[in-house]
Amino acid sequence: MKNSNKNIPKDGVVGLKENFSSDALSGFLVFLLALPLSLGIAKASDFTPIYGLLTAMIGGIVVSFFAGSLLTIKGPAAGLIVIVAGSVAEFGHGDNELGWKLALGAVVVAGVIQVLFGLFKLGKLSDFFPLSAVHGMLAAIGIIIISKQIHVLLGMNPVTAEGKPMVEPIELLKEISNTFAHFFMHKEVVIVGLVSLFIVFGWPMLPIKALKKIPSALIVLVVSIPLAQILGIHNIPDVKNAAGEIVTKGYTPLLEFKKGLVDILGINVSFDGVSQTGTFIKFVIMFALVGSLEALLTVKAIDMLDPYKRKSNTNKDLIAVGVGNVIAGVLGGLPMISEVARSSANVGNGGKTRWANFFHGVFILIFLIFAVSFSDLIPNAALAAMLIGVGYKLAHPKEFGHMAKIGLDQIVIFIITIVVTLMTDLLIGIAAGILMKLFLHLYNGAPFQNLFTAKAKIVDNKIIVHGAAVFSNYIGIKEKIDAFQLSDKVVFDVSKCKLVDHTVIENLHHIKADFENNGGEFVIKGIEEFKSITRSNHKFAAVKKK
Repeated sequence: MKNSNKNIPKDGVVGLKENFSSDALSGFLVFLLALPLSLGIAKASDFTPIYGLLTAMIGGIVVSFFAGSLLTIKGPAAGLIVIVAGSVAEFGHGDNELGWKLALGAVVVAGVIQVLFGLFKLGKLSDFFPLSAVHGMLAAIGIIIISKQIHVLLGMNPVTAEGKPMVEPIELLKEISNTFAHFFMHKEVVIVGLVSLFIVFGWPMLPIKALKKIPSALIVLVVSIPLAQILGIHNIPDVKNAAGEIVTKGYTPLLEFKKGLVDILGINVSFDGVSQTGTFIKFVIMFALVGSLEALLTVKAIDMLDPYKRKSNTNKDLIAVGVGNVIAGVLGGLPMISEVARSSANVGNGGKTRWANFFHGVFILIFLIFAVSFSDLIPNAALAAMLIGVGYKLAHPKEFGHMAKIGLDQIVIFIITIVVTLMTDLLIGIAAGILMKLFLHLYNGAPFQNLFTAKAKIVDNKIIVHGAAVFSNYIGIKEKIDAFQLSDKVVFDVSKCKLVDHTVIENLHHIKADFENNGGEFVIKGIEEFKSITRSNHKFAAVKKK
């Protein structure tokens, strides 16, 4: 059905007047979700918790005015916890204060690079990455989050043989059995953690729709704070074995803010981390690349949820996120992206314009001014429960089943990306997924010369592709498609191809829907001449010439 422009919400000041009530209400509901998650993400990233709120505030009050996406919510994201915590550890060598300041330098430089990505129109960057590898990266992030937070939930803080807190995902996963064996050592923390976890997973299953509108994270706070006070949670000392060796490091089970809004208003960034050249370059690349990829994927996902079918300007949005990261990094905040859970909640709550993001930032500012001391009552186990919920969504068992249904090739790439990420880091993990995908393309007959260069031409209303249509040359193919208006009638001819991969097929189906929503037509010609490379019947399965 053709999309009508008549009822599309207006932008700017006119849009504020037109949609004030719906955007203000959605902004408040998103704030209720963003508040505990921002605190938890900062805590898990080894930042002082208030800096998570600082980033969310900047993402709302500042970035909303020039973002290229109207419905996404900008702020700290669980998907970057692994990188942020790793940067603090590697830069600081045990000194979190030093590691935090040096990590901020990498965040600022990465923000500048994101601005350049946008200026050079690299918003199409997300189209290069194979979807199975991207999903594998996100699932690995989910597993890493769970591997760390499960110990916090159960009142344990495992250490290495040298007595340092464990940070490697494989070590943390191996240590889970030991944590379960000793978890009732701190029963008050465990009770708070398990009750919080029950709420996180149980609240969305309630049959009453009105109650489900209230974020489960807010309910966790309402329940866990008084519960922790009733149980009398207190500081946990080091736990030693019979030989006197520390097996779990002591810690404070309640959130420690340490600073208020006035204390954080100043420049905290340090660029002395440049002296650690290799480490600095690595984290700049990771912040810029993974942050941009996650932000762009969120924008694409929210565009699909937008009831008005508006299309975001991805290049403009990258510039906005980059500027936001420069400001946040200078002031001490975490890196920000367009965050998917909060953005989805914004759409679900009836947010209509960029003002919903702005209002979410305003409510965070009000909290920072009037209620920040309240946050010192929040149990870390409750925040861990929220993050485990986020990690579970990223690494949901359905993701594994979904990839397996699409084809054996996709589940192989998906799992390789996860395993390599867990054993090394995110950059190497997604690189491994990409390399495996390229190898499988060559094995299934894709011409080597077409792997990175699209051999496509436009003849009248037809786009004819030769050789292969795969993720690594899709950017060139997409440029041909973008030469048409969504109201046009276009034929996309793959009959002269030897291979069309999963990423391209799924993207073509989304493009077909975009054309139909705007009164156009997008016909994929010649696909009936192909067969699945793994005998999968899934509509997005990779195919090759019969």
